[in-house]
Amino acid sequence: MTKSQASRVDNRLNDLDGKSWVKATKSWFVINPPRRTNTQIAHPAKYPEDLVRRFVRFFTQEDSWVLDPFAGVASTIVACKSLGRNSLGVELNPEFVEAGTRMIVETQGRGENNVISGDSMKLVKILTNHFGDAIPKFDYVITSPPYWDMLNKSRGGNDSSHKERKEKGLNFNYSDSSLDFGNIEDYEDYIESIGLVFDEIDSLLNPKAYLTVVVQNMRDVDGTLRTIAWDIARRLSRTYDLRQEQIWCQDNKRLGCWGYPTTYVSNVHHHYCLMFQKK
Repeated sequence: MTKSQASRVDNRLNDLDGKSWVKATKSWFVINPPRRTNTQIAHPAKYPEDLVRRFVRFFTQEDSWVLDPFAGVASTIVACKSLGRNSLGVELNPEFVEAGTRMIVETQGRGENNVISGDSMKLVKILTNHFGDAIPKFDYVITSPPYWDMLNKSRGGNDSSHKERKEKGLNFNYSDSSLDFGNIEDYEDYIESIGLVFDEIDSLLNPKAYLTVVVQNMRDVDGTLRTIAWDIARRLSRTYDLRQEQIWCQDNKRLGCWGYPTTYVSNVHHHYCLMFQKK
């Protein structure tokens, strides 16, 4: 019996002591991502390894298996390796897979940790090709899917990191692929596509496994607030129990003078970390 399996038997969720457990349950926290390395810079919206570590420490024990179906440049996998977890990431863009693989190799740690290229709509097939008949049951899922087509839309007239990336010839969106969720034009189709991915993930999980989905609401070009986080929460609740949320805040992002002097537009420096559990 592996330690991951044993942890399910003794009903212990993680290796934290009581004090660390309490601190980890605060409903909001600040993590400011560090400057990206030359390997990571290709990705336009990378989330930080420290964010992943915060949740992986809480929702798993050493040697557990973690899945990320929207792996990007493998932030989840890098964090898991550094904590002695096993993990697998699936990423559509081969450029990000290559960058993520380099980061994994350069990271100190242990465990079986890989990012592979593929379409997250075909997870079971991808995992079967990778593991054969020995697909592990995953103890935890953490991921940050594309925030709809946010990266393809104008951010207004102010200077922004989005515009700077475009001017420097860096990727300002994830890809041009029709399979990319960031290129789905219809909002309801986007929400349903996210839901279908997580419907398939359900069969890959250990009983009572947790999932964390990091998302952000967005202001559309016509001023409408697209409640991505809340709509994903509603859709995934068909398959999973929605437990709670935590708010990840950033206070090192530049402030833009959006809407001045006629229209209210906020500087959005927070993300929703939605917590689900397998029924």
